[in-house]
Amino acid sequence: MLLLFDKGLLAIGNILFISGISLIIGLERTIKFFFGPQKLKGSVFFFGGVFIVLIGWPLIGILIELYGFIYLFGGFLPVIVSFLRRIPFIGTLFSLPGIKQLMDKIGDGNSMV
Repeated sequence: MLLLFDKGLLAIGNILFISGISLIIGLERTIKFFFGPQKLKGSVFFFGGVFIVLIGWPLIGILIELYGFIYLFGGFLPVIVSFLRRIPFIGTLFSLPGIKQLMDKIGDGNSMV
C-alpha cells in the first residue's frame, strides 16, 4: 500500500504510458490525439494530474489523471467491454446481476468487435 502512491513510481508509469502510446501509434498521431480540439480538455486534466503527482500530491493527481483518462479514452470503453465479455471467466463475471446492468450502460450489449 505504501508504494501505491509513490510519486516516483507514478511518474515512471506515466512516462511509460505516454511513450508506449507513441511507440504504438507513432509520435505524430500521438500529438494529434492528445492535442486535438476535441481532446484538449481531457489532455489538460491528464497532464495536469501528472504535474500534480510530480509536485507531491499523488492521490489528488491520480484522481485528476483518471478524469482526464476517462475523458480521452471514453470512446473506446464500449469496444473494450464487448471484447472482455467474450473472455471465458471475465464474461461470466460480467453476466452477474449487478455488474451486467453496469456493463450494459457502459457498452452496447449487441456490439461486435
